[in-house]
Amino acid sequence: MDNAINAAFYNTLNNDLINIIISNSSNRELISKIKVRPVMLKRSRFYQISEYKGEKVYHSNYKEEELLALLPTWFEGLFRQVEITTKQGKVIILISKKGKATVNDKRKSVNYTERSDINEEELLSHNKRKNYILIEGEALPFLVDLGVMTREGLVIKAKMDKFRQINRFLEYIEDVLPYLDKDKELTILDFGCGKSYLTFTMYYYLTVVKEYQINIVGLDLKSDVIKHCNSLSKKYGYDKLLFMEGDIASYQGSSSVDMVVTLHACDTATDYALYKAVQWDAKVILSVPCCQHELNQQIDCEVLKPVLKYGIVRERMAALITDALRAELLEEAGYRVQLLEFIDMEHTPKNILIRAVKRKNAGHGLKSVSKERKACLEFLGVAPSLLRLLQEETIEEGK
Repeated sequence: MDNAINAAFYNTLNNDLINIIISNSSNRELISKIKVRPVMLKRSRFYQISEYKGEKVYHSNYKEEELLALLPTWFEGLFRQVEITTKQGKVIILISKKGKATVNDKRKSVNYTERSDINEEELLSHNKRKNYILIEGEALPFLVDLGVMTREGLVIKAKMDKFRQINRFLEYIEDVLPYLDKDKELTILDFGCGKSYLTFTMYYYLTVVKEYQINIVGLDLKSDVIKHCNSLSKKYGYDKLLFMEGDIASYQGSSSVDMVVTLHACDTATDYALYKAVQWDAKVILSVPCCQHELNQQIDCEVLKPVLKYGIVRERMAALITDALRAELLEEAGYRVQLLEFIDMEHTPKNILIRAVKRKNAGHGLKSVSKERKACLEFLGVAPSLLRLLQEETIEEGK
């Protein structure tokens, strides 16, 4: 292991540390990333390690010397990127395939003056408020104008759920960054952007925080909303953030797209968004579906009739089956797919996120449907819109 890695950790494991994110894993099936943050346990300082394995997160607590002893297991061929966030700024470490570390220390040279109203022990409490990517107390102009923050950077109480939602979404974006090429301008489409809380945040996060070159198009049917969002984009100088009025199904404004985002597109609008993403061979898809009515009207299964006669059960089962089938069809179309919890159920029942990443060397579109998936569709008696759209494209290509 490069000594520069050990030195960077040794010099930042102190009272200034906020958190550490270790990412760009060479074996995401084993472990995708690690987060480290300081905690106080029985008046002693520890470091809580969160290991992301598949859809699960495993937590453990270590003393400083124990944490340093773990470094060789992480940086001898497994992880290639580290982002250390301190009160004085960030330290970025990039590790080459040969194990050579490049350290970029962006910390301020001036002394940091701690806020007198923050208790250090409370700050490190094991049960403290969640560490968000966007930090309360740092005012972001677009969140102020959109009514999420005050001009002092405090989150408005009525918008706390929205603030959590935004941060949760950024975590998912952070996870897929290794699949997006940082050496070229990326095109991102946000279907059904609405008031565009996430669209503005995504633009800010990727351009200002992560320093990616991106071009984002937000699409929505409400002309007044589009006009307002474009005025805000111009106000902030976001010249690569454009909002357009339009329907997902008929959108033809881009020929190549790297990432497709759709949050709460209603019913089959989600299917059209996923279909468009497959057409473009988008590297990443992030979709939180909403109002899955289609299969609720279609399901015709003799075996399940005794339980489907209850309306609320039928509705919920149809919604879950809809998103599971969408995930399966995306798998057939060359994507590696996960269904993840977007935000806690107590905040919104529409909380499943479909995260799809294009597999390397996967072909274009839907070539076939496996026997197992066909049997499942026949058993349920359903024909999802996404299947029809993908099959129509396959027929067109075959002409």
